[in-house]
Amino acid sequence: MQVVSISSLKGGVGKTSVTTGLASAALAAGIPTLVVDLDPHADATTALGVQPAEQLDIGRMLKNPRKARLGENVAASGWISQIPDGAGSAAAGNGHAVLDVAVGSAFTGIYDRPDLGRRDLRRLSAVLAGAGSYELVLVDCPPSLNGLTRMAWNASNRVVLVAEPGLFSVAGTERTMRAIQLFRKEFAPQLAPAGIVANRVRSGSSEHGFRLAEMESMFGELLLSPHIPEQANWQQIQGAAHAVHHWPGDSAKGTAKLFDALLENLLASNGQSPSNGLRERRR
Repeated sequence: MQVVSISSLKGGVGKTSVTTGLASAALAAGIPTLVVDLDPHADATTALGVQPAEQLDIGRMLKNPRKARLGENVAASGWISQIPDGAGSAAAGNGHAVLDVAVGSAFTGIYDRPDLGRRDLRRLSAVLAGAGSYELVLVDCPPSLNGLTRMAWNASNRVVLVAEPGLFSVAGTERTMRAIQLFRKEFAPQLAPAGIVANRVRSGSSEHGFRLAEMESMFGELLLSPHIPEQANWQQIQGAAHAVHHWPGDSAKGTAKLFDALLENLLASNGQSPSNGLRERRR
C-alpha cells in the first residue's frame, strides 16, 4: 500500500482537483484506492459523490484512532455507479471497482494547529493501520503546514506538491520542499517528495511559460509530467460529483488521459510498475 499526501502551502491551486483527478485515474485503472479527506472544508468528499450515512468521519476516527475501525467507516464513492457495464476496474481484472472515502468534516479542524506533539502526529498512521486492502491511499491535505498536513506526512510514503505556474505559488512550493526535508529529518525518515504537479496551466500565457521554465530549472525531474491545463468545465464536473473519466466530451477525455499519465508517472517515481489497467488505457 502506498500512502500519498497531496499538499500545497498555498490555497487555490487546485489541490483537491488533482486529488480527485488521480482518484479518477486509479478507479479507471482498477487500483483499489482510498481517499482520505483531511481538509476541514471536505471538498473532496463532495466531489467524490459521497452520500451522508452513519459512518464516522475522519475527524472522529482521529479522536480515537486505535478503535477507529476504518473498514467499517469508509464510504463508497458515488463514482462507482457511473462505471459502464464491462468497463473500468472489472475490465482491468480486479472483478469490482474500489474507490472508498474517509469522509471529511469540520471536526478535523481541532487538529489543525501548529503545536501537535509526536503522539498526535501518529494518529492518522494508527487509523490507516486498518487500510490493508487498498493499494493506494490519497490524502487530500489542507493548504497549510499545521497539524493536519504534518499528520498526513507522518503517515505517508510520498508527498505530491501542487502548484500553479505563478510567482507566489512557485515560491510556496520551494518553501514546502524545504519543510518536507526538515520534517523528514525530525519525524518521518520514510517520507520523500513524489514530485510537483503543475496545475491550471494556460498554454497561451507567457507568464505561465516563464514560470514553468523556472520550475524546471529549480526542481528538475521532480516536476512531474504531464502538466494539467486549465479546463473551463472542471467546476461543472466537480459540481455534478462526476469522475473526469466518465464525463462526456473531448475536453474531459483529454484531461482523463493526462491524469492516467500523471498517475503512471507518479507510481513509476516510487519504483512501482504501472497496473495493467493503466497500461491498457495508455494504449
